[in-house]
Amino acid sequence: MVYARGVTRSLAAFLLIGLASPASGQTAPGETIIVTGRGLEPGRGETLFNVTTIGRERLAHSPSNRLEDVLRDVPGFQQFRRSDARSANPTSQGATLRALGGNASSRALLILDGVPQTDPFGGWISWPAYDPRRLGEVRVVRGGGTGANGPGALAGTIELSSAPPEALEGHSGRIAYGSRDSVDGFASAGLPLGSGFLSLSGNWAQGDGFVPVIAAQRGAADRPAPYRQGSVAARMVTPVSGALELQANLSAFTDSRERGTANSDIETRGADASLRLVGRGSLPFSAVAYVQVRDFSNLFASVEDDRSAANLVLDQYSVPSTGLGARFELRPITGTTELRIGADWRETVGRTQELYLFENGAPQRGRVAGGRTRTIGTFAELGVERGDLTFSAGARIDRWRIEEGRLRERVLATGAPITETDFADRGGWEATGRAGIGWQLAEPLTVRAAAYRGWRLPTLNELFRPFRVGADATAANADLSPERVDGVEAGVELRPAAGARIGLTLFANRLDEAISNVTLGEGPGVFPGVGFVGAGGQYRQRRNVDAVTSRGVELDASVASGPWRLSAGYSLADAEIRADGAAAPLDGLRPAQAPRHSAAASIAWEGRSGAYGSVSARYTSSQYEDDLNSQRLPDALTFDAIAVLPLTPQIAIEARAENLTGERVVAGISGAGIVERGTPRTLWLGLRLQN
Repeated sequence: MVYARGVTRSLAAFLLIGLASPASGQTAPGETIIVTGRGLEPGRGETLFNVTTIGRERLAHSPSNRLEDVLRDVPGFQQFRRSDARSANPTSQGATLRALGGNASSRALLILDGVPQTDPFGGWISWPAYDPRRLGEVRVVRGGGTGANGPGALAGTIELSSAPPEALEGHSGRIAYGSRDSVDGFASAGLPLGSGFLSLSGNWAQGDGFVPVIAAQRGAADRPAPYRQGSVAARMVTPVSGALELQANLSAFTDSRERGTANSDIETRGADASLRLVGRGSLPFSAVAYVQVRDFSNLFASVEDDRSAANLVLDQYSVPSTGLGARFELRPITGTTELRIGADWRETVGRTQELYLFENGAPQRGRVAGGRTRTIGTFAELGVERGDLTFSAGARIDRWRIEEGRLRERVLATGAPITETDFADRGGWEATGRAGIGWQLAEPLTVRAAAYRGWRLPTLNELFRPFRVGADATAANADLSPERVDGVEAGVELRPAAGARIGLTLFANRLDEAISNVTLGEGPGVFPGVGFVGAGGQYRQRRNVDAVTSRGVELDASVASGPWRLSAGYSLADAEIRADGAAAPLDGLRPAQAPRHSAAASIAWEGRSGAYGSVSARYTSSQYEDDLNSQRLPDALTFDAIAVLPLTPQIAIEARAENLTGERVVAGISGAGIVERGTPRTLWLGLRLQN
């Protein structure tokens, strides 16, 4: 971590110097320089997959102002839990698509301005770091095997783009007060910087929270789960020459939550910095380098059977991690034939530091476990457009390493070692790729087909960190193998009129060596890697199962007419586990937390003076809490709404509603049968200021 802090300070200092300096580009007489703040345009290959775009309008008018909720507009998008980042444990908030879940780590690749965003240690997403109001666009590309963006895209890619200069021009602010003494604030400023621009933004959200456990099961130990979350971001974009653009990002966030009992505090802190150079001349290219620093702490409690008290059983007091990386892409051929070639590198290092085996409130043992992962890869993709036909084929090869894995356990009172294990370094090669074809049968009608292979390296969290949820405990596994997905899809897109689109996609995926939490025993008892598990608790370990198969259909439709926008989507994903050996009881079951059906629809109206209104509905079918499919979470239908009414050209009043009908959304069921709910009805009233 000393090395990581040094790297972070150096890069942050460089970024701050750039932010404080005037634009270095020199504009020749008569030369017009236009900065965009964007990367290179998406490759031709991505047009052959099922792509959903969420625009600035929707991002700026979210009823919750939370990115994970905005992404629920895409049917098939899911996290491991139905809760959002105000009440869920952040370690359960990985992102996936097409029911390729069953694990809290992300099986979809999330990137912001070309930089991977998954937690370097855990593979989950720190959603409070990404305020949708500072974004310009979100592109969700379903399907794996993306070559140019790096490994990790098993279920798809979620591409975030920062807001363009015109979206954050001037000064703006928002403040709202909501249910349960909640406050939500956001401010931004966009300033000219020579021929470029500088944007600054910050947000803060806090609230007393709600009681996660349902009323019928609460005891003296149960209480509301408060949250305190905030982030700041600075972004500088400046021309180096007429066709060369430098982009610098610097951001930080803090996230404090409680899980609704004593001894359940969670805190995450992080900072990110990146530099990207984009050339749009005769030889387009993009080069990016980045650093991520995270620290995470989590208290775990065991609640008495009568829920009278919550006793501390595990204190993960610090989980520091660092992610470093770089990526370079060159497009030597553009036009109707496009060639993309490049390489990327990513390294993560981290460790979990924890105290466990508590007696009378005092820990008896300590544990430190962690390691390092590294991937380096190269890719090439060719896209060709000939008349009504579009072809694309690409491949990449990666070298991966898992190194310096270690586990140290000791008796705190004497310092005597209990376990001193150094795991063998290991590595391998992964070859992946994708190919597709599209045919425009007529001007409004296009058909397409694609095939792909992708892969994901186990996270440091999966390899080395145990965790608890209530009475249940899950052990890590340092011997996990990488996951690999093979998939095919075929689709048709119809554009019957201007502003109207209907898309239908059929898909089939097979995720081999799927990492799952496999049930191996029940408490009470002492189990390897986690210690004591109480009565009613389940003991699980992360293991590779043979495969997860998922087949289904996705339907998307949208229409825009004047001030009105209507969109709707539906996903059917029939997922099934294939397993034998110790995981044989899972064979034929559905992955945990993977719904079969999901749907979303919204209608929005935007007036010329800034007035705005929308109503959205989201449906998720029933799903199973656990790997054995013994605990079923019922389906849920929720409605959200927002209305913005201008009072003056600079001031508007807003009203927002989440879960308008007060639907009870069951987010989890513990091994003891304790039911946890997601966000209840939440109402907001606030002001918007725009200069």
